[in-house]
Amino acid sequence: MDIPKRLLGQLNGEEGPTRQKAARLVLDLAETAKADGFVEAVHAHVSGVSVITGGHGLRQFLADLSASSDGRVAIPTTLNSAGCDHEKMDEMDIAWPHFLEQQFEIIQAYEELGIQATLSCTPYDRGIDDGSGIASWAESNAVCFSNTWTSLITNRESGLSALATALTGYAPRWGLHLPEHRMPNMLVNVEAKLTDLSDWSVLGDWIGKQVRPEWDMPFGPMPLVTGLPSFISFASKKALTAAAANYGCALLWADGHSADPPLIRTEDGWTPPEAGWQGRLTFTEDDLAKRYEELAPTGQVDLVVIGCPQASLEEIRTTASAVRSHMEMGKRIPDHRLWVFTSGENYELARADGSLDLLEDAGALILKDTCPEVTPYNRSKYNHLLTNSLKAEHYLTSGLNRLPTSVMPIQACVLHAFDPTLSAGERPTLQAKAQPQHASNKTHQTGDACLSGEGLNSQDDFVVRGPAMVSDVPITYLGYVNRDTGVIEETGHPLDGQAIEDTILIYPKGSGSTVAPYVLMGLLYTDKGPKGIVNRDVCALTLPACSLLNLPYGHGFDEDPCLAINNGDLVELRRSGSTVTLTVLERAKVDP
Repeated sequence: MDIPKRLLGQLNGEEGPTRQKAARLVLDLAETAKADGFVEAVHAHVSGVSVITGGHGLRQFLADLSASSDGRVAIPTTLNSAGCDHEKMDEMDIAWPHFLEQQFEIIQAYEELGIQATLSCTPYDRGIDDGSGIASWAESNAVCFSNTWTSLITNRESGLSALATALTGYAPRWGLHLPEHRMPNMLVNVEAKLTDLSDWSVLGDWIGKQVRPEWDMPFGPMPLVTGLPSFISFASKKALTAAAANYGCALLWADGHSADPPLIRTEDGWTPPEAGWQGRLTFTEDDLAKRYEELAPTGQVDLVVIGCPQASLEEIRTTASAVRSHMEMGKRIPDHRLWVFTSGENYELARADGSLDLLEDAGALILKDTCPEVTPYNRSKYNHLLTNSLKAEHYLTSGLNRLPTSVMPIQACVLHAFDPTLSAGERPTLQAKAQPQHASNKTHQTGDACLSGEGLNSQDDFVVRGPAMVSDVPITYLGYVNRDTGVIEETGHPLDGQAIEDTILIYPKGSGSTVAPYVLMGLLYTDKGPKGIVNRDVCALTLPACSLLNLPYGHGFDEDPCLAINNGDLVELRRSGSTVTLTVLERAKVDP
């Protein structure tokens, strides 16, 4: 693999220790992914901004990284949304101690690296000038939107891998950069009529929920979606891809709207790829109605939130239109029960066209630079939220906030904001549900086992021993791994209730938010992390933390370690030269 001259110089420290760390991470990822070279990225978008997502792991890492003052980003780089609108802290009533101080600390550290503090999770919405080339984006909804609707190609990066590319200017050429990897692997036919923005969000989330662990999808689900209407608005496109991204979807094909997939169209539709469809699905009116029934509010709604991802101008105007009809009847939203989240740029545009004045006159609170899922809500006031977004519902109900969250179209959300009695009754409690994709295919193994794989070239030889903590289901760090205790808290997950501390942690890859590395780093900083990690698949969400904090790491084994090793086996993870071995020292006993 040829290494560009400048990247090699950065690796050798010619541009300072900050870029040297970043170059080492880029090389580790390239070698792990067996990249065929490197590309010069045109843009980076970095995640990990809110205090409640990155936590102390993010704050400590950024303090260490920016301390030398030698490294600044090499390419245009934007920053994801923060945890608050600093101009409206009183209205948000955030009860988190020292939240604003910690938030400024994080943003300032990024700015010292030369990153533009756009504080937006929608860099594709008026955020960049050039919609083509190779980018390095670490915001799941933005990755899926860009790959689906534009010519800007990006892998689903972690906050750390995107930052490494931002500092060096280079990304490994692998994954979705290669045309042969951008291949549909599931077919979805839509029979339901999609009329509201929330319908598109329900569809995206429904697609992700159908994915099964036994399906072969090394780069995540990539659905080909047929049966869509002839016109799809910008906000509808955003709602679809944002919700699909909840489950690792980095790319989809909307038949007749996005670029055609690399398949042949026939009279009957599309030919399947050579590997065949992993799944053939049909989304019906009954499926849509069932999801709305499941998501409908069943008790007192305390707050209505719109704008996850941050509201486009179309969504702001749609909300304003719904609000206007109630204002004309002399009504007003009580107690700021409606919060609308948007980017700084759309905030100014909506101010200019009068939409914000209308919303504020009605009693709504308009927030910029933040979004619903990364805001710490005051639980003395807010214990049941209503939204139009399945992306918001996915994360608000997770360990980030653990808030019961209901979903309805914007018009219904606005109606509930004006009239609290519509949802009068006892507030619901959060009912965690096991997801179908949590189903495990593991069976208990006996006998000897010694697996041979690879490691990270930045790491020296190591030997660690400990109990194996094993799952064939991906681990979602943000929201589902307790950042203080390291206990996995995801109902239905094979490892639910177990702590990763002092284990050899073995799983296919990370899933969910691109902030995952900072959660893992925080646990390592506080000695609540594992002794070593083994991944089956290339994992840009796990590898960066292991690389930067030198946690023993193995991948690319000759057998699937998620199936060959039992949860509870005593194992040894050893690196010698370029080889990493995973050996069972003692098999776990099976309860009679």
